[in-house]
Amino acid sequence: MKILYYDCFAGISGDMNLGAMIGLGVDPGYLKAELQKLNIEGFHLEIKKDKRRGVTGTKATVVIENQENEKHRHLKHVEELINKSSLPAEVKSMSIKIFDLIAVAEANVHGISKQQVHFHEVGALDSIADIVGAAICIDYLKVDKIMSAPIQLGGGTVRCAHGIMPVPAPATIEIVQNVPVKTGLVQHEATTPTGAAILVAMVNEFTEQINFPIHKIAYGIGQRDISEVPNVLRVYLSEDDKSPDNTKLEEAWMLECNIDDMNPEWYSHLFQELFEAGASDVFLTPIIMKKSRPANMLSVLCNRGIIPEIKAIVFNNSTTIGMREYAVTKTILERREKEIDTELGKVNVKYCYFQGNEIRAKPEFDDIKKLAARHGLSLNKVEEIIRKKL
Repeated sequence: MKILYYDCFAGISGDMNLGAMIGLGVDPGYLKAELQKLNIEGFHLEIKKDKRRGVTGTKATVVIENQENEKHRHLKHVEELINKSSLPAEVKSMSIKIFDLIAVAEANVHGISKQQVHFHEVGALDSIADIVGAAICIDYLKVDKIMSAPIQLGGGTVRCAHGIMPVPAPATIEIVQNVPVKTGLVQHEATTPTGAAILVAMVNEFTEQINFPIHKIAYGIGQRDISEVPNVLRVYLSEDDKSPDNTKLEEAWMLECNIDDMNPEWYSHLFQELFEAGASDVFLTPIIMKKSRPANMLSVLCNRGIIPEIKAIVFNNSTTIGMREYAVTKTILERREKEIDTELGKVNVKYCYFQGNEIRAKPEFDDIKKLAARHGLSLNKVEEIIRKKL
């Protein structure tokens, strides 16, 4: 198994990430060539060795050649730019996922839709290069799992397009909700929104437990050099020939309540609200309550961070007057998603792995439905055609 581990003891930014990835072995020439597939001009990638507080690493800087002609973009413009490129499908998907995280965060901060977000810093060429470059690097390294330590956010204040803001900046703290973080190591912005979004989009597990052999270490050098803490991003690469079980343990919370007096038509709306809030699973179990009344037990599986929101949704959209809650442990198979081409069109497929072997491949049902409607075929026939490509 090939593992990439982010040791974000001093934070992360987009350029620090690029430097660290090049330090791990990403070919700079390959990275530059792939970025050219965006078909935009006005920038180039400058790569050199540098040092922070005695720590040597790779410094990657996206140099904007003409600041006056720089455009500010909305999310749809960035998505169009990426989708029209000849980059691999996995790189496009990851790049858009990172941008979407930032757009949603900015939208929440400003009280607008994500499509209305005007990317000041993030729509600029340097951030587009940082984000798409991150996806290119991950695709190049072909890692099986990405892990990270808690993210150091920093402290103090930061000046941005809207004025002086506290650290972490509002967009950054939105992005890292439900992710382990640390603060206060330095009195400046240690983690940028771009850096935070790269991690949240890519990392499979946040933990300080390093239970794998470290085979390569690299440092991405940041632009700032004003504190006693070296402004670097440290990353580890591990390659283990042992067959892994491809599972991970996660803590989750189960919230339950018994309902015997609610209009069954309400459940559809309740389920939708819970899933949109971030619930991992929602289900009903038929039960018999006191006085032999038939009822349903509502069960909601979620992470700790959204428990208050989940409770509010249940109390506001059901007839229950109380809930039970308890911690559970989930054992999760490793999952990878890949877009494949079939004679009917493109389909997203989820692959599951256990003990080093692929044990299941499942096409996305929504994609099956779309193709069935488009070609006038049954769901069964569409799935049969897709499975011939798996």
